[in-house]
Amino acid sequence: MFSRRSFGRLAGAGAFGAPWAGAGASAAAAGAAPHATPPSAPPAARQDHTSFAGLRQTKAGVLDVGHAEDGPAHGPAVVLLHGWPYDIHSYVDVAPLLAARGYRVIVPYLRGHGTTRILSDTTFRDAQQSVFALDLIALMDALRIDKAVLAGYDWGSRTADIVAALWPQRCRALVSVTGYLITDREANRQPQPPRAEWAWWYQYYFATERGRLGLDRYRRDLGRLVWTFNSPTWHFSDATFDRTAAAFDNPDYVAIVIHNYRWRLGLAAGDPRYDALERQLATGPVIGVPTVTLDGGADPFTPAGDGAAYRGKFSGPYVHRTLPGVGHNVPQEAPEAFAAAVVEADRLGHR
Repeated sequence: MFSRRSFGRLAGAGAFGAPWAGAGASAAAAGAAPHATPPSAPPAARQDHTSFAGLRQTKAGVLDVGHAEDGPAHGPAVVLLHGWPYDIHSYVDVAPLLAARGYRVIVPYLRGHGTTRILSDTTFRDAQQSVFALDLIALMDALRIDKAVLAGYDWGSRTADIVAALWPQRCRALVSVTGYLITDREANRQPQPPRAEWAWWYQYYFATERGRLGLDRYRRDLGRLVWTFNSPTWHFSDATFDRTAAAFDNPDYVAIVIHNYRWRLGLAAGDPRYDALERQLATGPVIGVPTVTLDGGADPFTPAGDGAAYRGKFSGPYVHRTLPGVGHNVPQEAPEAFAAAVVEADRLGHR
């Protein structure tokens, strides 16, 4: 079981000390697809922290980005990226662990969430995959961060993957939950087995006007339902959910969520200015930066095969971990394991 004390031992011993060293680390060095698991499932989510050390607003590109910061201002940068329907509080226990290791930790609200605002009323409420990556690059530029460890899950994994693939000079290392998530819209035209399609029910709901109205009217009820399905072993409290659900009150929340899912299914157009980027992403570019991929063992969206489904998409130093008993929201359900993966990824490139 992971604790703050065991995290310190893991992070201080090298990439990973006992119990995760051995097979995973040696396989990474050999270029294989390593896999290791902790000896027991991480504990249920704790309420060690309920807020961040500091919150800021930074104008970056077309956004005024709300973001948490922790750690020394001149430490190596780590940017932690949340998914949907979640927010920066997925990292409320991860950030102080990394700050204690000397990292400068940045946790931004994605567009359409929390205190992040689109600066102009006339700006298209675009939520195609490339625009989130451009938001991240703009924020790093505004904060004068040349290079950072990028770590995320869900929408955050996709965003980090894109930057690592197209702008590797800005990505020191990568932690990507559920592996390679860059969207192939052409492949999305093909049906999956019924059980897999059932898990994505809300994508089809959002394709309808009824679904758009439902998201607007029941944004908190819908978010809680998705949390419960995505993380069947996570017994989160009302207070934990409510802290995140406040981020859904953003005036662009519905527009961004609906456009994101409709765009993925080919039901909504993106901004033509980014067509060239999307064509690059449609080729499935390989990621060459040092990478740790994580799968939640209880996540209904985790592909079978302990990372084998996406191993070929990572050409650099690489380690895969599966976390038994952990669902979709990996950093909030297993913060010590997630923080340790960030340290491990950062050190993969320095072995």
